[in-house]
Amino acid sequence: QVQLVESGGGLVQAGGSLRLSCAASGRSLSNYYVAWFRQAPGRDREFVGVIGWSGMIRNPEYADFVKGRFTISRDDAKNTAYLQMTSLKPEDTALYYCAAGGVGSDAPVQYAHWGQGTQVTVSS
Repeated sequence: QVQLVESGGGLVQAGGSLRLSCAASGRSLSNYYVAWFRQAPGRDREFVGVIGWSGMIRNPEYADFVKGRFTISRDDAKNTAYLQMTSLKPEDTALYYCAAGGVGSDAPVQYAHWGQGTQVTVSS
């Protein structure tokens, strides 16, 4: 069973950048899709993007609001996935989660393994 822990969140001014990490333990992350979701107060959990498992020839996929600002990557040697965020906006403020599962999807129910979340706050 794989456990996930997010880190790298914090306070940043609008237009700034953050890199979030999703560190896995207990099991290799190499055979999982890894997705990022976010949830702001009073809102439902929202899909951010997803990357395929190691060895797949498939580009990461992103929600429309990303518009080239975010990049998902993975480093299987470190058993870690990343979300690089640039040009951050106040509306990006949310608790960001990583999730792992056997298929790539924008639906939270498709992911069996979740981290605890890391807070991203973007000031105006």
